[in-house]
Amino acid sequence: MTDPEVPDQNPIRIYVDADACPVKDDIYRVAGRHGLPVTVVAGNFIRVPQDPLIERIAAGSGMDAADDWIAERAGKGDIVITSDIPLASRCVKAGAEVIAPNGKPFSEESIGMTLAVRNLMTDLRSSGEVTSGPRSFAPRDRSTFLSTLDQTIRRIQRQRADLPAPNQG
Repeated sequence: MTDPEVPDQNPIRIYVDADACPVKDDIYRVAGRHGLPVTVVAGNFIRVPQDPLIERIAAGSGMDAADDWIAERAGKGDIVITSDIPLASRCVKAGAEVIAPNGKPFSEESIGMTLAVRNLMTDLRSSGEVTSGPRSFAPRDRSTFLSTLDQTIRRIQRQRADLPAPNQG
Protein backbone atom coordinates (compact mmCIF):
# COMPACT_ATOMS: atom_id res chain seq x y z
CA MET A 1 0.00 0.00 0.00
CA THR A 2 1.41 3.39 -0.93
CA ASP A 3 0.79 6.66 0.84
CA PRO A 4 -0.92 9.11 -1.55
CA GLU A 5 1.03 11.99 0.05
CA VAL A 6 4.41 10.44 -0.84
CA PRO A 7 5.73 10.47 -4.41
CA ASP A 8 5.76 6.96 -5.90
CA GLN A 9 9.41 5.97 -6.06
CA ASN A 10 11.53 3.02 -5.10
CA PRO A 11 12.80 3.04 -1.53
CA ILE A 12 16.46 3.56 -0.82
CA ARG A 13 18.01 0.09 -1.07
CA ILE A 14 21.25 -0.87 0.66
CA TYR A 15 23.41 -3.40 -1.19
CA VAL A 16 26.07 -5.14 0.89
CA ASP A 17 29.14 -6.79 -0.65
CA ALA A 18 29.03 -9.30 2.16
CA ASP A 19 31.87 -11.80 1.87
CA ALA A 20 34.32 -9.84 4.05
CA CYS A 21 32.10 -7.10 5.46
CA PRO A 22 32.71 -6.47 9.19
CA VAL A 23 29.68 -4.19 9.65
CA LYS A 24 26.75 -6.35 8.46
CA ASP A 25 24.99 -6.36 11.86
CA ASP A 26 25.36 -2.57 12.07
CA ILE A 27 23.84 -2.20 8.59
CA TYR A 28 20.84 -4.35 9.59
CA ARG A 29 20.24 -2.19 12.68
CA VAL A 30 20.46 1.15 10.83
CA ALA A 31 18.35 -0.09 7.92
CA GLY A 32 15.74 -1.46 10.34
CA ARG A 33 15.55 1.88 12.13
CA HIS A 34 14.88 3.60 8.79
CA GLY A 35 12.66 0.81 7.39
CA LEU A 36 14.97 0.28 4.40
CA PRO A 37 15.46 -2.94 2.44
CA VAL A 38 18.91 -4.54 2.49
CA THR A 39 20.26 -6.91 -0.16
CA VAL A 40 23.16 -8.99 1.15
CA VAL A 41 25.19 -10.36 -1.77
CA ALA A 42 27.86 -13.03 -1.44
CA GLY A 43 29.47 -15.56 -3.73
CA ASN A 44 27.82 -18.42 -1.88
CA PHE A 45 25.41 -18.98 0.99
CA ILE A 46 25.66 -16.48 3.85
CA ARG A 47 23.52 -16.40 6.97
CA VAL A 48 21.33 -13.32 7.47
CA PRO A 49 18.68 -12.51 10.09
CA GLN A 50 15.09 -13.59 9.42
CA ASP A 51 13.64 -10.22 8.49
CA PRO A 52 11.35 -9.30 5.59
CA LEU A 53 13.56 -6.28 4.82
CA ILE A 54 16.71 -8.39 4.43
CA GLU A 55 17.23 -10.31 1.18
CA ARG A 56 20.06 -12.80 0.73
CA ILE A 57 21.60 -13.37 -2.70
CA ALA A 58 24.09 -16.13 -3.49
CA ALA A 59 25.50 -14.74 -6.74
CA GLY A 60 27.63 -17.78 -7.55
CA SER A 61 31.28 -18.66 -7.16
CA GLY A 62 32.47 -17.17 -10.44
CA MET A 63 35.16 -14.51 -10.39
CA ASP A 64 33.46 -11.22 -9.38
CA ALA A 65 29.95 -12.79 -9.48
CA ALA A 66 28.78 -10.88 -6.39
CA ASP A 67 30.35 -7.64 -7.64
CA ASP A 68 28.70 -8.02 -11.05
CA TRP A 69 25.32 -8.73 -9.44
CA ILE A 70 25.50 -5.56 -7.35
CA ALA A 71 26.90 -3.36 -10.13
CA GLU A 72 24.09 -4.40 -12.50
CA ARG A 73 21.41 -3.28 -10.02
CA ALA A 74 22.74 -0.39 -7.92
CA GLY A 75 21.88 3.09 -9.11
CA LYS A 76 20.83 6.57 -8.08
CA GLY A 77 19.24 6.59 -4.64
CA ASP A 78 20.86 3.30 -3.60
CA ILE A 79 23.68 2.76 -1.11
CA VAL A 80 26.43 0.19 -1.67
CA ILE A 81 28.66 -1.01 1.16
CA THR A 82 31.95 -2.42 -0.12
CA SER A 83 35.70 -2.24 0.36
CA ASP A 84 36.20 -3.49 -3.22
CA ILE A 85 37.49 -0.45 -5.10
CA PRO A 86 36.68 -1.62 -8.67
CA LEU A 87 33.10 -2.40 -7.53
CA ALA A 88 32.92 1.00 -5.79
CA SER A 89 34.01 2.67 -9.02
CA ARG A 90 31.33 0.89 -11.06
CA CYS A 91 28.61 1.79 -8.55
CA VAL A 92 29.67 5.44 -8.24
CA LYS A 93 29.52 5.70 -12.04
CA ALA A 94 25.97 4.28 -11.90
CA GLY A 95 24.96 7.05 -9.48
CA ALA A 96 24.88 5.02 -6.24
CA GLU A 97 26.27 6.27 -2.94
CA VAL A 98 29.18 4.01 -1.95
CA ILE A 99 30.65 3.62 1.52
CA ALA A 100 33.55 1.44 2.68
CA PRO A 101 33.07 -0.52 5.93
CA ASN A 102 35.50 1.89 7.63
CA GLY A 103 33.11 4.78 6.84
CA LYS A 104 35.07 6.25 3.94
CA PRO A 105 32.66 7.43 1.24
CA PHE A 106 33.64 6.93 -2.39
CA SER A 107 32.62 9.78 -4.70
CA GLU A 108 33.01 10.88 -8.32
CA GLU A 109 35.81 13.17 -7.11
CA SER A 110 37.75 10.54 -5.12
CA ILE A 111 37.22 7.27 -6.96
CA GLY A 112 39.67 7.91 -9.81
CA MET A 113 42.62 8.50 -7.48
CA THR A 114 41.57 5.65 -5.19
CA LEU A 115 41.43 3.26 -8.16
CA ALA A 116 44.80 4.49 -9.46
CA VAL A 117 46.49 3.94 -6.07
CA ARG A 118 44.92 0.48 -5.80
CA ASN A 119 46.17 -0.46 -9.28
CA LEU A 120 49.67 0.88 -8.49
CA MET A 121 49.83 -1.17 -5.28
CA THR A 122 48.63 -4.28 -7.16
CA ASP A 123 51.36 -3.76 -9.78
CA LEU A 124 54.01 -3.27 -7.09
CA ARG A 125 52.96 -6.46 -5.27
CA SER A 126 52.91 -8.48 -8.51
CA SER A 127 56.48 -7.32 -9.28
CA GLY A 128 57.64 -8.68 -5.91
CA GLU A 129 57.57 -5.45 -3.92
CA VAL A 130 56.56 -5.97 -0.29
CA THR A 131 53.78 -3.54 0.63
CA SER A 132 51.67 -3.28 3.72
CA GLY A 133 48.06 -4.25 3.20
CA PRO A 134 45.14 -2.20 4.41
CA ARG A 135 45.17 -1.37 8.10
CA SER A 136 43.04 -3.60 10.29
CA PHE A 137 39.46 -2.69 11.17
CA ALA A 138 39.28 -0.69 14.42
CA PRO A 139 36.40 0.27 16.76
CA ARG A 140 36.70 3.87 15.55
CA ASP A 141 36.04 2.63 11.99
CA ARG A 142 32.69 1.19 13.11
CA SER A 143 31.69 4.51 14.65
CA THR A 144 32.72 6.42 11.53
CA PHE A 145 30.83 3.93 9.35
CA LEU A 146 27.61 4.25 11.38
CA SER A 147 27.76 8.03 11.21
CA THR A 148 28.47 8.06 7.45
CA LEU A 149 25.68 5.55 6.71
CA ASP A 150 23.14 7.51 8.74
CA GLN A 151 24.16 10.83 7.13
CA THR A 152 23.96 9.27 3.64
CA ILE A 153 20.47 7.88 4.26
CA ARG A 154 19.26 11.25 5.58
CA ARG A 155 20.82 13.14 2.63
CA ILE A 156 19.10 10.85 0.08
CA GLN A 157 15.80 11.23 1.96
CA ARG A 158 16.14 15.04 1.90
CA GLN A 159 16.97 15.02 -1.82
CA ARG A 160 13.90 12.90 -2.52
CA ALA A 161 11.69 15.13 -0.37
CA ASP A 162 12.79 18.10 -2.48
CA LEU A 163 11.73 16.40 -5.75
CA PRO A 164 8.41 17.48 -7.22
CA ALA A 165 5.65 14.87 -7.04
CA PRO A 166 5.17 12.95 -10.29
CA ASN A 167 2.24 13.98 -12.49
CA GLN A 168 -0.90 12.10 -11.57
CA GLY A 169 -2.48 12.92 -14.92
